[in-house]
Amino acid sequence: MKPHDFIVLILDDIHPDLQRGLELAGFRVEFFEDSSQLKNSHGWVVRSKYQITRQWIEQASHLQFIARAGSGLENIDVSYAQERGISVLNSPEGNRDAVGEHALGMLLSLLNNLFRCNLQVKNRIWLRKENWGHELKGKTIGIIGYGNTGSSFAKKLSSLECNILAYDKYKQNFGNSYVKECSMEDIFLYSDIVSLHVPLTDETTYMANKKFFSCFKKPIWFINTSRGLVCNTQDLVDALKAGKVLGAALDVLEWEDISFEKFSLQNLPKTFQELIQMDNVILSPHVAGWTFEAYRRHSLVLLQKILHWFNNKFQSQIDASKIIENL
Repeated sequence: MKPHDFIVLILDDIHPDLQRGLELAGFRVEFFEDSSQLKNSHGWVVRSKYQITRQWIEQASHLQFIARAGSGLENIDVSYAQERGISVLNSPEGNRDAVGEHALGMLLSLLNNLFRCNLQVKNRIWLRKENWGHELKGKTIGIIGYGNTGSSFAKKLSSLECNILAYDKYKQNFGNSYVKECSMEDIFLYSDIVSLHVPLTDETTYMANKKFFSCFKKPIWFINTSRGLVCNTQDLVDALKAGKVLGAALDVLEWEDISFEKFSLQNLPKTFQELIQMDNVILSPHVAGWTFEAYRRHSLVLLQKILHWFNNKFQSQIDASKIIENL
């Protein structure tokens, strides 16, 4: 198959460099308008707007790849796609620096009471001793999940003279000069700060629960920039009230819409109402992975992976580097 015979259907908001790059390589690019386009397309580019279910995939007899701009694949029936011989690509590399920087920013703001101070001063409240902060130097930070974002966060921390521990159930021998690979028992025993960087799976759903928080030897500061359903919010609120958690920074919440684009502030549970009243809790609207740079980088990473996949699949010789240079 030649690129001009291959239809790539873009189903979601993607940086235009992906479209331009695919067209420079000779592909036919279409934008999703209705389900009739699914039947004849060969590749799909998605984010989180749609659930790519078995029923969707069954409509696409020519489909050969699904490319997800981002890291999480929970909105794609990956097992059925693979059963059909359809490749699934994603771009976790695209926003690793964005998430790492956001997590660090939230942590520094949390330790130094910056959001509380900002609100107080704007309301003509001048409290100094009450807002003393805590230094990162000498603290032990436990990172759970050492993939793209966990390793990026560790790298950002590496010059701040803190101790960095990392646990990943599915990776080994990743320790280096600034990160010590460890067990979950070590995370529980030594951590002053804990940051979650795991995908949402059956295994990680509500991983941070009552039992999890009770296992820490010391009170901790808690950061979650992964997925909302990884943390049981009621158990977190209880741990905050009990002093087991000194403060929390959450970019994600368990009540988010499946696409992450919608979050109704009406009729939310009592747990959320309690959470937003706590001045040692910082919240952001699932934007840790979204910077202007990451938006473009996702497209460039996917472009490179799609072209590499096509070259391998059809013995083609498309020069991805040259195409990216011309964007």
